[in-house]
Amino acid sequence: SRAYHPCTLWSGLQHAYVPRALLASRSAAPMGDMNNVIKLANGVDLPRVGLGTFRATGNDVKTAVSAALKHGIRHIDTAAIYKNEQDIAAVLRDSGIPRKDVFITSKVSPYQQGTQKATQACQDILQRLETDYVDLLLIHWPGVARTDASSPANAEQRWQTWQVLEQMYRDGKARAIGVSNYTTAHLQELLDKAAVRPVVNQFEVHPRRPETALRQACAAAGVAVVAYASLGCGDLLKHGVVKQIAAQTAKTEAQVLLMWSLQRGCAVIPKSVHPEYIAQYSPKLLLSQQLPSTHMTALDALQDGHKYCWDASGIL
Repeated sequence: SRAYHPCTLWSGLQHAYVPRALLASRSAAPMGDMNNVIKLANGVDLPRVGLGTFRATGNDVKTAVSAALKHGIRHIDTAAIYKNEQDIAAVLRDSGIPRKDVFITSKVSPYQQGTQKATQACQDILQRLETDYVDLLLIHWPGVARTDASSPANAEQRWQTWQVLEQMYRDGKARAIGVSNYTTAHLQELLDKAAVRPVVNQFEVHPRRPETALRQACAAAGVAVVAYASLGCGDLLKHGVVKQIAAQTAKTEAQVLLMWSLQRGCAVIPKSVHPEYIAQYSPKLLLSQQLPSTHMTALDALQDGHKYCWDASGIL
C-alpha cells in the first residue's frame, strides 16, 4: 500500500454537459445559519468548516493557521506525516484563544501502524501539539507503509492501531476517534469488531466523485464525513460549470464547491497558505447561505468518478 495519498492534479480538464436550464441565473438563497457543528455520535461537536494543512510547514502553515483563526475557523486538521504539528502548536499557543475553543484533528500515519508504533505515535502527537488531548484522532490510511496492498498485515496492524486509539479515547487523550480513507469494506470490518465505534471517516469528496454509497454507509453507521480535496486539488476551480455558478451567485469558485459539500452533509477542511483565499473559507460566509437546488443539481451532474488522490480500495 502507498504510504500516503497526495493529490495528483489531472491535466485533461473535462467539462460535463449540463442543460442550460439548470444554470439559470439565481443568487445563493439566504437561509437560517446552518449549524456550525456536526454533533458526532459520542456527543462531541465537530466544526463543519476547518483548515487543512497538508504540505504546509514552517512560516506557511503559521500564516495559514493565523489567518484561519482570524476568520473564525476553529478546526485545524493536521497529521503526524505532515510534520507541522509543532508549528501549529506555536500559533495556537500565541493566539490567546482558549484550547477548548479550537478543535484539533491529527492522524496516525501509515508508518506508525501496529500496537507499539501507534502507541508511541499518539504520545508524540500530543507532545508536538503541546496539548493533553486532541479533539479527533484518526487512522490516516488503512494500509501499512512498505507493505503490499494484498498482505493480511494491513488488516492486522490497522486493528492493533485502532485498539490504541480506543485506549486514547478511554484515557481522555482523544475526545473522539475515527478513520481516514476507509472504504465501505474497511469501515464495516472495523464496525464489526470495535469496542469504541469510529465517529468520523475523512475521505475525498467533490462533485466529480461524490462517494454517495460510502457517505450513505457512514450515515447508516452514525459516522460523520469530513471531506478533503473538495476543490479537486484546485482543478475544479477552473471548471466552466463551477465558474458559471460562482458568477451567478456572487460567490467564489472555492465557496461554490465547499457549499456543495456542506449541503451534502459533509464537514470540509480546505487547504491554503494564502490569507486572501483562507478568508473565503470563513464559516460565516459558507454557512449563512445555501446554493439553490438548480445549482446543486448542475454540480451533481459533474459526477464521473474521477479521483484526484490515492485510492485505498485495493488494500486488503
